Amino acid sequence: MQFQWYPGHMTKAKRQMQEDIKLIDLIIELVDARIPYSSRNPDIDELGKNKARLILMNKSDLADEKATKAWKDYFISKGCFVVSLDSRNKAGMKTIQSQILEACKEKIERDKKRGIKNRPVRAMVVGIPNVGKSTFINSYAGRACAKTGNKPGVTKGKQWIRLNKNVELLDTPGILWPKFEDQKVGLSLALIGSIRDEILNTEELAIELIQILINKYPGVLKERYHLTEEGDALKVLTLIGENRNCRGKGNELDYGKTANLLIDEFRGGRLGRITLEEPGTIGV
Repeated sequence: MQFQWYPGHMTKAKRQMQEDIKLIDLIIELVDARIPYSSRNPDIDELGKNKARLILMNKSDLADEKATKAWKDYFISKGCFVVSLDSRNKAGMKTIQSQILEACKEKIERDKKRGIKNRPVRAMVVGIPNVGKSTFINSYAGRACAKTGNKPGVTKGKQWIRLNKNVELLDTPGILWPKFEDQKVGLSLALIGSIRDEILNTEELAIELIQILINKYPGVLKERYHLTEEGDALKVLTLIGENRNCRGKGNELDYGKTANLLIDEFRGGRLGRITLEEPGTIGV
């Protein structure tokens, strides 16, 4: 199964980001805590190589806590500031302001020496589609500043948001990169909803998810769907469909409906707290 999705507006957004990077002091990069490696756009490292970096591991309420801690330690070892958060419920938000000021400490000191007072830190918020950037901005600002949605591609253009006297945020559209060198990355992005479902084969995607869960979280599917047995991934998908009565015309089992149900339940956290990748197992 091949994964690729790079609409034309993403090329424009990347060009705009190259221009805007000159205006900012800090890059705030949102990643999905369930796939912290795959949800990082490698282009951002190149674009922002001389900028301070704060990584926000969003949707941490859906991720495996032990894995989140391992990823946090990994990113800190790479010189990044890191906060794990659940921006929908505002968990972890209180620590962000202090982390921003700490990350930009040298810049603030330089300003003071030059006699520049009260110039706010300008931070660019970046992240791939559907990672929760707009929800984060609205939660952080305490008001609706950015459009939100559960589909990729809601933010269309840039916008500056003054949060307080210390921080200004630049929101940017979510962008992927033109080619996934590792199809495991494409799979992970598809599973969390960063690639439009309309261009995916959801049945194949569900089978891939089942295989991952059997290997990494044995027993999760049996418990959730009250399965008395497990077999290969297709067999498990069949059992889930039968358990949830996913039937179509002529009372036939509807595999598409079953696949959509499973993927939705994974994305919504109803299968439990699951992380699909760990440091040392993919690309790092």
